[in-house]
Amino acid sequence: MSYQAVLWDFGGVITSSPFEAFNRYEAERGLPPDFIRRINATNPDTNAWAQFEASRIDIEVFDRLFLEESTAAGHAIPGREVIALLAGEVRPRMVEVLRRVKRDFKIACLTNNVRAGQGPGMSRSEANAARVREAMALFEHVLESSREGMRKPQPEFYLLACERLGVDPVRVVYLDDLGINLKPARELGMTTIKVVSEAQAIRDLGATLGIEL
Repeated sequence: MSYQAVLWDFGGVITSSPFEAFNRYEAERGLPPDFIRRINATNPDTNAWAQFEASRIDIEVFDRLFLEESTAAGHAIPGREVIALLAGEVRPRMVEVLRRVKRDFKIACLTNNVRAGQGPGMSRSEANAARVREAMALFEHVLESSREGMRKPQPEFYLLACERLGVDPVRVVYLDDLGINLKPARELGMTTIKVVSEAQAIRDLGATLGIEL
């Protein structure tokens, strides 16, 4: 396959995963592991998380709705406390991979995010926000769910990215750390890489593209 573009998720790919922060929060408060992820996976197209990522509700409403959903599941968590956990740390090695891939392929970022923190990476500190801006500047296009009014795993979101890049989905490699987001990409014809670790993702991407990373 002759690829033309690489499409990247942001959180959990270019940055450390917010799930790590979720698990630390849960451990500190004696909550079941992955409790927050289970809340977000319940009614995934209509729950508070989905509505907030697509900018259908603001942070005040999200705070209240997430509290209601988590309370119903057995543990009360205000939505604002979850939002504070979202910004991961930029992975410098992955940024260098972006620079290398950009020499031969079109690159774009497709991210589910919310209108919180500083910029697309939802950073809570200026230092991290600066690193996010540096990484984001490498992409030809950055598509944010909170700005586009659609989100992964909606197929239309992936097709919009391809339209802006000017490529056919079958000529695209897509990286994401969530299987639910990879499935529609595969169905559209993209070659997908599930990011389990930084080293694994870089190794798999290099092998797929046929370049040294």
